[in-house]
Order: sequence, then C-alpha cells, then structure tokens
Amino acid sequence: MREVAFIKQNKEKWLRFESAIQEKNISNPEELSKLYLHLINDLAFAQTYYTKSKLVVYLNHLTILAFQKIYKSRKEEKNRVLHFFLIDVPLILYRYKKYIYLSFAIFGLSVGIGVLSAIFDDSFIRLILSDGYVNKTLENIKNGNPTAVYNSGTNWGGFIGITFNNLYVGLKAFAFGITGGIGTAYVLLSNGIMLGSFQYLFAKHGVFLQSLKGIWIHGAMEIFAIVIEGAVGLMLGASIIFPKTYKRIDSFKRGMRDGIKIMIATFPFTIAAGFLEGFVSRHGNDMPTILAAIIILSTLSLISYYFLIYPNKIARKITSESFAL
Repeated sequence: MREVAFIKQNKEKWLRFESAIQEKNISNPEELSKLYLHLINDLAFAQTYYTKSKLVVYLNHLTILAFQKIYKSRKEEKNRVLHFFLIDVPLILYRYKKYIYLSFAIFGLSVGIGVLSAIFDDSFIRLILSDGYVNKTLENIKNGNPTAVYNSGTNWGGFIGITFNNLYVGLKAFAFGITGGIGTAYVLLSNGIMLGSFQYLFAKHGVFLQSLKGIWIHGAMEIFAIVIEGAVGLMLGASIIFPKTYKRIDSFKRGMRDGIKIMIATFPFTIAAGFLEGFVSRHGNDMPTILAAIIILSTLSLISYYFLIYPNKIARKITSESFAL
C-alpha cells in the first residue's frame, strides 16, 4: 500500500486516539486499549514499509504517550515522585529533545562570541563583567588564587545566595519563553558571552587550568542546568508560535505544563551546584587536580546522562515493551 493511501485510511483513527490520550481521565479505557493495539500494528507496518518516513516518528511518539497513559492508569504507583523523575520527565525530554540541542547550539555560539570579542577588543571584558569585577579578579590572579571570588562569605551564606540566584536565572529563561523564545535566547546569549569572556580573562593571564578547577567544580551542573532551562523556554515559545494541530491556547497550556515538569527536574541539579559552589569550589585552588577532575567529570556525566542519554533509553524501552504486550 502506498504511504498516502495508508495515511488517508487511518488518519481519523490516529486523530481520535491523539485526542483521547490528551484527556486527564480516561473515559473509556477499553476503547482506548483497542485503539492502542491498532496503533501498535500501524507502527509495525510503517516501520516495515515506510522506514525513513516522518510517519514512523509520529506513530512512535503516539505509542510512547499511549503506553504511559494506559498502563500507568492501570496500577497505583508506589512512589509517585520516583515515577515523575524516572519516567514522566524523561519522556517529555525525549519528545522535546530538538529544543535541548537548539539551546546548546545558541549557548555554545554565545560562548564563542564572548571569547572572540574579548580577543579582539580589550575593553569588552570590562564592558561585560564590570571594572570592579575584573580588577578584583586580576588582583586575585596576582595573589596566586585566580578564583578567590568564590571564597567570599560563609559556606551556608554562599550556598543559599548562589542557589537562589541560579534558580532565578533558570526561571527567567523559562518565563521569557512567553516572548516566543526571543527573551530566552537573550538569556542564553548573555550568560554564554559572559562565560566566554570570563574564561578568556584567565587564559589571557596564563591561569586557565587553575580557573577550571574553581569554576567548573560547580559550573558543570550549574551551566548545564541553565541550558536545559533555556531549552524549556524555547519549547514554551514554540508552543505559542507553532501550535500544530492544537488550538493556540491549548498548545500553550501543554507547553507550560510540560515545561514546569522539566523545570522541577532541574532544581535538584541547581541546588547541588549551589552546594558545590558554596562548600567545595572555594577550595579548588588548593585541591589536587585529579580530585577536581573527578568531581567535574562525575557531575557532568550525571547531569548529561539524565537529560541527554536516559530519555532515549527509556523511550526505546517503552516502545519495545509496547510491541511485547
């Protein structure tokens, strides 16, 4: 059967199914289960005969949503919080992964802009970081402790203040998504340019490796979380600009609901980053390089696995389980 004919034959069924799984409560579980079995057969057929078609992606997406909706509703979850972090959020991340890639691209580009601007314009770093901050950092470099800025204040005071600031930046990146993503892109650009120029300041004065220990012990999770929160803002903006088959207000509500769930998932990492900055980064200059490397690589691996790798694994697992049912 030609793909166009296959779509025409089943389009109404898929739309009916898509509408059913958007309901908060399943009004007719038996009918939904029957539609689900038809969907599995349609997906298998599409994977066989239309391998490279977007139809396979669409049906696979519906299958994952359906599995989560039907089989989650058939049993009471023993640990709802655990299910939220291990199933709900990863599946949402999988659905919106293109916005995560886009957010990383914007942030990476902005870091590059910050570095290049600092290289070709000596006054740029002071423009971005302020004269006071640059002068203080230069003084710290002269005194042999480039990242002494993280030593100020008490452990708990630094932890609380830093954590709230990072939460504020993340929430701002998300909320600015209501501008169609423009405000979110600005948050990513400004933070990326600041990071790029800040790192170049250390490189310029020959203490780049020393600065890595002080910045990235907490920065691996802190910056990664901000990029993810930026992705949520871009996703929210896209839900307004590109509602697809939904009414614009319904698409916005859906984007807001999914975005809040992802934001909640970033909070533990943001808090952990604040703890590291308040209690560990201040000792980075005196810390053995190997220990600092272990902390940086461990935290980066953990957050990367959860937001980039695990969602793909859980989506594949659920899809394979769906065919086994």
